[in-house]
Amino acid sequence: MTQWASSFSALGLRLQDSAGMKRFSRASGAAQPPRFGDEMTHAPGIDQALVWVVVGLLVAGVIMVYSASIALPDSPRFARYSSTHFLVRHLISLAVAFVAALLVFQIPLRTWEGVSPWLFVGSIVLLILVLIPGIGVVVNGARRWISLGFMGFQPSEMAKFAVLLYASGYMVRRMAVKERFFRAVLPMAAAVAIVGLLLLAEPDMGAFLVIAVIAMGILFLGGVNARMFFLIAAVLVIAFALMIALSEWRRERIFAYLDPWSEKHSLGKGYQLSHSLIAIGRGEVFGVGLGGSVEKLHWLPEAHTDFLLAVIGEEFGLVGLLAVLVSFFWLTRRIMHIGRQAVALERVFSGLVAQGVGIWIGFQAFINMGVNLGALPTKGLTLPFMSYGGSAVLMNLIAISVVLRVDAENRQLMRGGRA
Repeated sequence: MTQWASSFSALGLRLQDSAGMKRFSRASGAAQPPRFGDEMTHAPGIDQALVWVVVGLLVAGVIMVYSASIALPDSPRFARYSSTHFLVRHLISLAVAFVAALLVFQIPLRTWEGVSPWLFVGSIVLLILVLIPGIGVVVNGARRWISLGFMGFQPSEMAKFAVLLYASGYMVRRMAVKERFFRAVLPMAAAVAIVGLLLLAEPDMGAFLVIAVIAMGILFLGGVNARMFFLIAAVLVIAFALMIALSEWRRERIFAYLDPWSEKHSLGKGYQLSHSLIAIGRGEVFGVGLGGSVEKLHWLPEAHTDFLLAVIGEEFGLVGLLAVLVSFFWLTRRIMHIGRQAVALERVFSGLVAQGVGIWIGFQAFINMGVNLGALPTKGLTLPFMSYGGSAVLMNLIAISVVLRVDAENRQLMRGGRA
């Protein structure tokens, strides 16, 4: 007993000495060694305004997906579904995406930089797998989905994210030779061309267009020579023009876009566009009210996906359209600001990633709005955060969580911490 008492007494003295040293270190301002988990436990706040804008778009998207899809079971094609089928699936996709976004937020940007080449290779493997009969699911003549049971996954959505990370890491690695075409630009162009060929085989020209713009934007922001940049841009424009010229059904889409009201196109390739314009025109300034859309009653195809904005325009009018437009403009501008802030803190990879996400969200929203308003030819691109689609929402929220991580690391650095 005497030995136990003396042991406990010695242990108590050591603990007191340790606590005293800690108090002395804090009082004297001595630096404490970092502990595992301190970074996330004491991480500064995130951009709450950005979070609330995204949440607002997601909530509005849920409401509009339900409104646009509630009448679909009246069609023989969807007769076996209930009126809440698409709403429930969309909510499940949002739940999965929210959990994935929380997990991704825990990953430091230096980890993404290390795995970006492997993620790019993985996306190419998935793009190959989706082309194999029995693995890839064909919908409306396009083989773009892999069934996961509870949701369909679109590898092209992951490819956008993978190219974004790969291009950012590539520019950081090639920063010393960014002025040289064959050492800096050509390898990246070849990588994008491989992805583009696989996407065109699905076919999914819209996703290829977004990926090409993301890669080009990151090359430009990374400091590639302006002459080389405009040369590549010219080559891309010529390539897309040739794709359209050599494809009969793509040519028909262009002609239908130029004159959607003609007798030839109004019931063919211009059918979606003409009914989208009718819906938006019917909404006028304040709309017909939530649930009052007529075009969603089997007149406007894909009203809950690619043409959700037309239903918003019909039910909420010009006011609703402007609210969506302003939200995406503010969101894109804020994301680009976070990227510029990271570059100013000498975190080039993080800055390019954030700005790449801004290009992705802003450009895809611009294309979708342009298609719905008749300003651009019809393209199968969803409205980010709002349209129905599991893999699109999943990758959108993952991309936003990476941006929020960039912002959190920026704030940590500005407060004297370590990213």
